[in-house]
Amino acid sequence: MNQAQAIVLYQPMLQNIAYNLLRCKADAEDIVQDTFVKWLSIDQTKIQNTKAYLIKSVTNNCLTHLNSLKKKKEEYWDSISLAELMVKFKESDIAHIDFEKELAAAFKVIQSKLEPLERATYLLKEVFNMEYDAIQKVLDKKADHCRQLFCRAKKKLADTSFTPSLPETSQLFESFKKACTLDNANEFIHHLKQDIAGAFGGKK
Repeated sequence: MNQAQAIVLYQPMLQNIAYNLLRCKADAEDIVQDTFVKWLSIDQTKIQNTKAYLIKSVTNNCLTHLNSLKKKKEEYWDSISLAELMVKFKESDIAHIDFEKELAAAFKVIQSKLEPLERATYLLKEVFNMEYDAIQKVLDKKADHCRQLFCRAKKKLADTSFTPSLPETSQLFESFKKACTLDNANEFIHHLKQDIAGAFGGKK
């Protein structure tokens, strides 16, 4: 069997394997094509079983591709500015479900990485642009302490070495989304206080 015959024979099977792993026809076709290109460039006399080699190569290339996509997605949510997303969310059609999912995913990262006090300080400062004097009244913490909490929150969000387990969409997010669309943070602040109180067993 020559190279051209092998490609014709194995291509449909390899594309089916790649598609089942990636669930994307275009990516599957690219992976298979790249696999054949590499296969054509090596010494094939050293390959005992061409079919097994191609199957293993396509599978490995698909898994590498999936891991790369996962890493890029994690880096994106780790570096994204929730304040920028909130502005875009307010300017967009709020019925656009894909964009709402982006906002929810960014909020989940904040919920996973930050403690309640850090989360409250970060959201009030970064998203609602509140001054530290106002934040200290809301959280009953000194302004200097609020600055420290904000700096700590930014460092945690910038740390890409930690990949959190994202929680389900919470009541806090629903309150946050409502505050974004109505430009009224009062209810959201109430839920932030409940969030903090819950973390400390109802104590400040």
